[in-house]
Amino acid sequence: MRIGELAEATGTTPRALRHYEQAGLITSARAANGYRTYDPGAVVRVRNIRRLLGAGLTLDDVRVFLPCLDGDVTEGPASAGALKVARDRLAVLDARIAAQTAIRDRLATALREAHDQTP
Repeated sequence: MRIGELAEATGTTPRALRHYEQAGLITSARAANGYRTYDPGAVVRVRNIRRLLGAGLTLDDVRVFLPCLDGDVTEGPASAGALKVARDRLAVLDARIAAQTAIRDRLATALREAHDQTP
């Protein structure tokens, strides 16, 4: 299957697929004309990558899941490594949310104070 076909089958873009390939998450072969070709099983792998990215993980985080990307990543118990990656990512997201909330609160306070000083 060519890159455009894989992109269409997985709801992603050829650019994203090239990015996943560069990150070592998927592989392709080259046809005689130089076009990338993918095994039909790449559809499941890409869908799993997108599912994990959609859950808030990064491409680096997804590497931990390489052994199970060709099956149902939601099936069965999670490994200790996968749980650690998910917990670590959640901690990063919580910290970012806290930082953004603090910034928002400072801005809201500044706006209230500016409003109170307006004649």
